[in-house]
Amino acid sequence: MEVVTELSEQPPPATGSAVTIGAYDGVHLGHRTVLADLRRRAADAGLATVVVTFDRHPGSVVRPEQAPKLLCDLDQKLELLAEVGVDRTVVVHFDEARSSETAEEFVLGTLVDALATRLVVVGEDFHFGHGRKGNVELLAEMGRVYGFTVDGVHLASDTPSGPPISSTRIRGLVAEGAVEEAARLLGRPHSVRGVVAAGDGRGGSELGFPTANLTVPAELALPSLGIYACWYERPSGERYQAAVSVGRRPTFYGDGGTLLVEAHLLDFSGDLYGEHGRLSFVRRLRDELAFPSVDDLVAQMHRDVAAARAALGDAPPSPAVPFAGPRC
Repeated sequence: MEVVTELSEQPPPATGSAVTIGAYDGVHLGHRTVLADLRRRAADAGLATVVVTFDRHPGSVVRPEQAPKLLCDLDQKLELLAEVGVDRTVVVHFDEARSSETAEEFVLGTLVDALATRLVVVGEDFHFGHGRKGNVELLAEMGRVYGFTVDGVHLASDTPSGPPISSTRIRGLVAEGAVEEAARLLGRPHSVRGVVAAGDGRGGSELGFPTANLTVPAELALPSLGIYACWYERPSGERYQAAVSVGRRPTFYGDGGTLLVEAHLLDFSGDLYGEHGRLSFVRRLRDELAFPSVDDLVAQMHRDVAAARAALGDAPPSPAVPFAGPRC
């Protein structure tokens, strides 16, 4: 897959483009339905498939106080789109100037001039441009003038009469700790990545359970406080079962502890400090609790490790996409 970050430096596909536009946060099963339709129709018409997306969620610029937590960072989004099999992904830098661009300016500058668009496939509720004034109807109207057709597709649902699969819906499930249900709609476990940093040293020396403290970027969605069974992946491709705490360590710090993501890797010994890691959340094991003593906490941690091992099974599944640390 070709990744384009500056349209002015890249000629449009010689065949013309079949384009879809959106944040594509998570590249979930609903997105994949749209992308499959795009690929099928592009193949029939001999067009290149192009995803136009953004380097950050537009909400982080337009309404930062209400910006949603993200299901994936830009690196992971590009990996997932490459896995789907699109020809080109255009990453638009979204800033204040871009947020002021009208829908008509976007169509002319990006779709017509830069991409030679012949087909646009988006969700039927798609909106774009300043004030979200652009929609499927405007796209179709401009398409009749500039030579492209528009298909506003019905958003896929996981049940015949249920709500559509959406990033907003999945974010809500992650926030509740319902990671198994989120995985069903994503088509894979929800995952986060970050760098392993030093903690307060209690895990190994005091508790006997050394942990990798993953510094997850603040804009990424974390499950609610609790203990989870996860797979931990290193850039080398090694994967380990892990019992993971997303929490504030209330046994030691009450409700005032710093939020940490602490992963105890099963059957692993070694130094992970400074290394990038990826956690995939498979099952919620229990709520975070404050224990009356360290001995009680340690006893529960033994049970958590056994529960994580049982939940994850013996053989690690193949990852949805390879992980080799940051890409851009």
